Amino acid sequence: MTTSRSDSGFAYSREQFQQIVEDALAIARDLGASDAGAEVSEGVGLSVSVRKGELENVERNRDKSVGVAVYIGQRRGNASTSDFSRTALEQTVKAAYDIARFTAEDPAAGLPDEADLVTPEQAARDLDLFHPWDIDAAAAAELARRCEDAALTTDKRITNSEGAGVSAQQSHFFAGNSRGFRGGYASSRHSLSVAPIAGRGDGMQRDAWYTSERNAADMAAPEAVGRYAAERALSRLKSRKIATCEVPVLFESTLAAGLLGAYVQATSGGSLYRKASFLVDSLGQPVLADHIDIREDPHIPKGKGSAPFDDEGVATKPRSVVEGGVVQGYFLSSYSARKLGMRTTGHAGGSQNLTLTSRLTRPGDNLDEMLRKLHRGLFVIELMGQGVNYVTGDYSRGAAGFWVENGRIVHPVHEVTIAGNLRDMFKQISAVGADAYTMGTKTIGSVLIERMKIAGS
Repeated sequence: MTTSRSDSGFAYSREQFQQIVEDALAIARDLGASDAGAEVSEGVGLSVSVRKGELENVERNRDKSVGVAVYIGQRRGNASTSDFSRTALEQTVKAAYDIARFTAEDPAAGLPDEADLVTPEQAARDLDLFHPWDIDAAAAAELARRCEDAALTTDKRITNSEGAGVSAQQSHFFAGNSRGFRGGYASSRHSLSVAPIAGRGDGMQRDAWYTSERNAADMAAPEAVGRYAAERALSRLKSRKIATCEVPVLFESTLAAGLLGAYVQATSGGSLYRKASFLVDSLGQPVLADHIDIREDPHIPKGKGSAPFDDEGVATKPRSVVEGGVVQGYFLSSYSARKLGMRTTGHAGGSQNLTLTSRLTRPGDNLDEMLRKLHRGLFVIELMGQGVNYVTGDYSRGAAGFWVENGRIVHPVHEVTIAGNLRDMFKQISAVGADAYTMGTKTIGSVLIERMKIAGS
């Protein structure tokens, strides 16, 4: 997608970026580099926050950068600058070259193989990622106020607020390397969020909600976001602890995305070649329940994980990641693939639009139906802490949610810890809801785990 300065809010055009990349590659070549890559980018944005109707913060950001990687054989050097002048560019490329000269050789270092690079036609694919939002600070503050007002007026038990915020962000880049790759595009991401507080004193409960889209016109109405955030906070009033037990656990769809993220982390190249994953050598092995499939599609229009190529210029493509619980592929960059004696999967920069589904899910498997399947156990809507050990798979997180009996919510729960091992948890996924929610780059419904340990009172 070509972007002009006049209608995008950017200070630089794609053509200027492309010239900077060509100049950087030429400088590297003249210095004697065997290979080189360069990327130039610019980002602009506005963030506004209000609290209890009063404007709190207005922040504007404008960032720009040139990053250069220079190779001398299998030695690599990197350098970057925010100065786009010719002199600064020459100094930056020379710095990267000098670093490469004194760096030890690494057999896995190098640009992607030419056969893996995106073609010019593929690089030009328009995935509808750029929707600049023409909004000023006053209009953004008004949206945030509407959102917070809706939360505060939902119920008299909503007594306070941590505030509401609006963010409008957009960026563009262009990259290239000495093996012929050229490509770049613009993208945007906008959001609206609020965090109301219910109750008073020791009985206060907080929750939050947000909406985020490439196109601001696709975001939920501020009033809807505010009311839903308030309802979530209200539902947690009179929370209490439960006795230590071992029961089924239902993860709300927003949290289930974290389980999918844990799977990605455990099957990513860096974890695998360092032997820092409980899923080492899992390719072709059953690691999830046999009714689970995971698909990846980098080419979904407006998708938050959509990209025609990865951070190295390798072509992206739809694929099956897990089929019937069996691992079909890892998440590899060129470097990690070489370390493993494999081929890049086009994942320098991470996963792209993952969707986890169950072959057992029926259209009517909404949240109420998932609670009926849970029958008796814990429905989790918030997780705290970072208690995941990817080497062993051990999982332990602070949690809050609701105790469920006979398929119905009985009372809210707080100050408990849920624990298990991801290897077992993945195999013990007994159901996935039809209540699919897209959290960032991952789409998944609520997930029911057969059994986990709950540490309570």
